[in-house]
Amino acid sequence: MPNDAALFPRNLKKEYPIAVRGEGCWITAADGKRYLDAAGQAAVVNIGHGVASVARAMAEQASQLAFAHSAQFHTATAEKLAARLLTLAPEGMREGGRVYFCSGGSEANETALKLARQYFIERNRPERFRVVSRRQSYHGSTLGAMAMSGNMTRREPYQPLLPEWGHIDPCFCLHCPLGLLFPECTLACAEELETMLRHDREKSIAAFIFEPVVGATLGAAAPPDGYVQRIAEICRSHDVLLIADEVMTGMGRTGKPFAVDHWNVVPDMITFGKGAASGYAPLGGVIVGPRVVEATAQGSGAFQHGFTYQNHPVSMAAGNAVLDALEEQDLFARVPDASHALFAALEPLKQHLLVGDIRGLGLLSAIEFVKDKATGAPFPREENIAGKIFQAAMNEGVLTYPTQGCVDGVNGDHILLAPPFVITAEECHITARAIAVAMEQVLSAL
Repeated sequence: MPNDAALFPRNLKKEYPIAVRGEGCWITAADGKRYLDAAGQAAVVNIGHGVASVARAMAEQASQLAFAHSAQFHTATAEKLAARLLTLAPEGMREGGRVYFCSGGSEANETALKLARQYFIERNRPERFRVVSRRQSYHGSTLGAMAMSGNMTRREPYQPLLPEWGHIDPCFCLHCPLGLLFPECTLACAEELETMLRHDREKSIAAFIFEPVVGATLGAAAPPDGYVQRIAEICRSHDVLLIADEVMTGMGRTGKPFAVDHWNVVPDMITFGKGAASGYAPLGGVIVGPRVVEATAQGSGAFQHGFTYQNHPVSMAAGNAVLDALEEQDLFARVPDASHALFAALEPLKQHLLVGDIRGLGLLSAIEFVKDKATGAPFPREENIAGKIFQAAMNEGVLTYPTQGCVDGVNGDHILLAPPFVITAEECHITARAIAVAMEQVLSAL
């Protein structure tokens, strides 16, 4: 990195290409090299790069009204986007539900945390404040969102700043932390929540937050049928709010508007981000179910929380324009076919010595790498296999999303694939070929 650089990067010991243009599934760097964005820039870009109609809508909004503080004004574009998102929500959230906008997923989960707290204050139950989650989960980088998270490596540097509110084991049948097999296990991982809530003598637990399909930390790990339904049932029986973190899985990524739709579950809150504006503007939010809205409306009437840039008019315009593109091109309906093409292209990779599993739902998929194919044993973390394969694939012109810790929170390497919904069959094959070359290069260097 140049000594006179002013930007504080993610990694001060790494050099980054300069991105200058995006079109469809491709990003072009300043040196002219093109990269196939097979990760959708961390599962963000769903309609593709360079959609001119979105840029025009944002410019038009900025030319009319760039900013209005939400404590003083609402805007028609914000009201419109909220109404449209409610129609995508599970049916039980629509009548009486509301949408709270912010700038991204971490803010969305921070908002859900505070909403859960305020819900019980409004009901004269101030002892209820804890939001529990699962081990190996990740719900954001702000302190409240990180406190809810169970990702050990992300929590570790900030442990003195974080309360420990409680975690249960993840639902990950491939690497079951309880050493059980489905269905003989009778969903023991879900029953851990029942046990936790039953033993909560102070009745301090307000909510449970989870990713219906776990994105980055476990690598597109979907639960078996019955798990999400059982979690919802346990929460209802203990009067605990259910928060579905759909920051990565929402907005059609798994083939449904929201991943909970696969199991016909209606949460009390759904948090969203990433694909809501497809990367064209910072945008996230919370779809708030009717009973949470009603508690505040019948109580104080005011939510003691807010962001300067919530309901930002230009971000709202971007969100509406992205929804226009999704509807006009019928991109939600395209996800299953694109998913089939991607998994078909990846299928031959299952035979590779480094591949332990290829999994996912819709256009959220992952390839897990193993040291021993017969036993599924992972590489030691310090080998950084996921990072090496990411870099080798990037050298081949394909972008993926590398993560470690999927097996036990420390070990286990995978790359996540979450391309734009417009990806073609040929681009799926380009992705698979680049990953195959990358794996061969890493394997030969071991």
